[in-house]
Amino acid sequence: MTDPATEAATRLAEIQARIARTAQIAGRKAEDVTLVAVSKTHPAERIAPLIAAGQRVFGENRVQEAAEKWPALREAHGSIELHLVGQLQSNKADDAVALFDCIHSVDRPSLVSALGKAMDKAGRQVPCFVQVNIGAEEQKGGCAIADLPALLAEARAANLPVIGLMCVPPLGIEPAPFFALLDKLAADNGLAGRSMGMSDDFETAIMLGATHVRVGSALFGARG
Repeated sequence: MTDPATEAATRLAEIQARIARTAQIAGRKAEDVTLVAVSKTHPAERIAPLIAAGQRVFGENRVQEAAEKWPALREAHGSIELHLVGQLQSNKADDAVALFDCIHSVDRPSLVSALGKAMDKAGRQVPCFVQVNIGAEEQKGGCAIADLPALLAEARAANLPVIGLMCVPPLGIEPAPFFALLDKLAADNGLAGRSMGMSDDFETAIMLGATHVRVGSALFGARG
């Protein structure tokens, strides 16, 4: 049986090498792409070996789960950057601002308002991505493409530090056109960040401008 520390280090090195290779092909620098290791549903003992291997940026889907796991992990392992990559309820805005270093799922005016107030209250500016429903899927979070300019205007009025756009393309469809569209929308709105690409398609996303890739199963294996 493979030692967990060795397995984590091997997986991390492989993903980092793929990011570097793809960035080079795209004429970009590997350091321009942030690897967000999505640790949702994985317990602390599965996460610690990745931290030991050098990974410092992690993503969680739920505020409550992150609050249960990460204070102790941060105390044990030092500086960690924690990103919220799942949907956020407006009533959890205070908790999210206290716990996370980046929020990828701003998608509606009520959440903009709640986060603006939470950041003012905490005296803490947390960088945000606006999530776009890039495939116009009814069941998915994200603002409609047509609503994006208005939501960005509201976010700026609320003094939210919006650094980019995020998307999750429809399952089972070639993701490249959706990544290309998000890249264009970000450029059109003067935003540098593009949070797009997961375990199965992060190389395609990097070719099309991703600055943050959210990789879970390729680093952790099957979800716990």
